[in-house]
Amino acid sequence: MSVQQNRFPKPDFESGYQYPDITYPTSNEDLWLTIDVVLLVALMSIVAWAVVRKQTRKPVLWVSLISIAYFGFFRSGCVCSIGSIQNVSLALADNTYILPLSVLLFFMLPIIFAFFFGRVFCAGVCPFGALQEIVNVKNYKIPRSMTAVLGLIPWIYLIFAILYAVTRSGFIICHFDPFIGIFRLGGDLGLIVFGALLLVTSVFTGRPFCRFLCPYGALLSLFSRVSLYKVQITKQTCINCELCHNACPVDAIRPPYDNKIKESRVQGVKRIVNYFIVLPIIIGVGALLLRAVSGELSRANKDVHLYELVMQHENDPQDVLPVELEAFYGQGGTLENITTRYESVQTDFKLYSTIAGGFIGLVIGWMLISLSVKRTRIRYEIDTADCVACGKCFNYCPQNLAQATIHNAPSNHILETNAHEESNS
Repeated sequence: MSVQQNRFPKPDFESGYQYPDITYPTSNEDLWLTIDVVLLVALMSIVAWAVVRKQTRKPVLWVSLISIAYFGFFRSGCVCSIGSIQNVSLALADNTYILPLSVLLFFMLPIIFAFFFGRVFCAGVCPFGALQEIVNVKNYKIPRSMTAVLGLIPWIYLIFAILYAVTRSGFIICHFDPFIGIFRLGGDLGLIVFGALLLVTSVFTGRPFCRFLCPYGALLSLFSRVSLYKVQITKQTCINCELCHNACPVDAIRPPYDNKIKESRVQGVKRIVNYFIVLPIIIGVGALLLRAVSGELSRANKDVHLYELVMQHENDPQDVLPVELEAFYGQGGTLENITTRYESVQTDFKLYSTIAGGFIGLVIGWMLISLSVKRTRIRYEIDTADCVACGKCFNYCPQNLAQATIHNAPSNHILETNAHEESNS
């Protein structure tokens, strides 16, 4: 038999045969995504009502349990507002990428709520924050200087997540998510162990992931800082008892400065001016440093990795090819083609790494400026950027307890009067 001989007869495409119409069942995923968005808005609205208007914590606890059960275990942590940063960044950089509406809503809605009511999404609607809040028992304070340094990590994480997303090199937030393995009851062992360690740490100090890792929390803090309706510890006059400060799990309540030694106004102004003079230098250094290592950073890109494999094979041909090279050559790939793609990625990385480095310098410089600003406070006040709207401080405030007693007093008096009349009758 000839090698070229057909073993089977060729199919007949001209017989007039009509293929039947095939119908496929519609996926229920669109329905679930609609439920996701509706529940997201509903839970954030409940938290906003509870912490801004009613100053009560109990609804926040119920929201946390619902979020852990639904968004966490039932929906396996997806769609995730934290990971949506990458999708939105890629859509802004690449007009060929189609951004799902549900992902856009999960990105935008918590930001809109943060602008109006603060970080109500972080309070208990985010399953990651809710899980840490539920296990929290003690609140050992971390030194302020250490929290300031650790607070840089979410911003740097955010910048690198955007960098790798816009260069199509990967979604690192999803790749290094410490809680997805817990919610999905399986996955990368290293990440599951890391998530478990974060939960153990959460028992003794409030929300380490939210404070020192979460890139979306850093983004929300910008809008929460200028929120229209801010969370208040009490609507009564603060008596500086310090109980709210000790109870806050994320150390977002700032003490008064009236009992501290103050520097002269001239000294403070000079220090801030010096920081603003140095700020452009810090930004420039950051931009140059990250641009210098853009080649190393680009190695995470699949085209760069493939280019290196191709060049290695061209210089030293091997009989057995890796799977990537087999696919590349099997699809007609050439050295010229992969070189063009490689150079394009390198150009993108040089540009975006320079911008990312500049933003890292800006974040570091702004932290130094913020630490140097000493605003006079005579009472304990909430730092709206750091506050996660958990409402834990409400129950510790004596003024809130006294006000609740006053509100309950008339009804108690009526009950006592009715009981007295019944006993006399």
